[in-house]
Amino acid sequence: MQTRVSSESQEVIIGPDQPVAIIGERINPTGRKKLAEVLERRDMGYVQQEALKQVQAGAHILDVNVGISGADESAIMVEAIQAIREVVGTPLCIDSANPKVLAAGLQVYKGKVLVNSVNGEEAKLKEVLPLVAEYKAAVVALTMDDKGIPTDVSTRVAIAEKIVNEAVKLGIPAEDVIVDPLAMSVASDDQAGLGALRALAEIRDKLGVNQTIGASNVSYGLPERRAVNCVFLAMAVLNGLTCPITDPTVWPVRRTLLLADLLQGKDEFAMNFISAYREQNPEEA
Repeated sequence: MQTRVSSESQEVIIGPDQPVAIIGERINPTGRKKLAEVLERRDMGYVQQEALKQVQAGAHILDVNVGISGADESAIMVEAIQAIREVVGTPLCIDSANPKVLAAGLQVYKGKVLVNSVNGEEAKLKEVLPLVAEYKAAVVALTMDDKGIPTDVSTRVAIAEKIVNEAVKLGIPAEDVIVDPLAMSVASDDQAGLGALRALAEIRDKLGVNQTIGASNVSYGLPERRAVNCVFLAMAVLNGLTCPITDPTVWPVRRTLLLADLLQGKDEFAMNFISAYREQNPEEA
């Protein structure tokens, strides 16, 4: 099952038979004080720098979240999309919890965008999925609902199935729904990593859809977070993860995903890994 997203000039194909597609996470003010400050000033130069940095580091899609308290998020989203488009042709992922912001971004985006996100809450299904259908977009589906984030695998799978079914009813193809089974911190629940991996595998086997996940969530509160994230990503890829939301500028993370592709036979003659390694280590080229 393939999900295709595009800009005016580039198309990215996400699928289990494709190399892992990296969704760059850095354009998000959560925990990034400088980004929050420049967004508040409506200064898009820094946003453009972050876009370029991530694409140069191997991002295939860029997540764009501009949510800051008290600001006109819709207007800032439009400005950010337009500014990013001036410097890179990479497809984008419009990221907001506010359907009005999603709508503003969809109206100006040229191509097939990824919307982040919808979940199993009845209000979200009614507000977000019609937008996705209207603009023929793809959408990230979070496995949570009106009762919150479930800890058990079966409920996560059931929510994913519900969202896919509701999307299909509105004319959104199942391949345009990318499920996020929601990784939680193993510092607070030592079964959280295993639960996310099992959810990935069951959703893959039952629904066949592409899947994303925010890998850094799993290591929150732990030492050696980067190492934890990398091991989790490698395991997640084997269980159905096809397009993680992560930071491609962190070489160990990118290296992990390149090696996962290589060891699964998705990197002919190891050229992607070798090329990226040489870029990272020019003195050895």
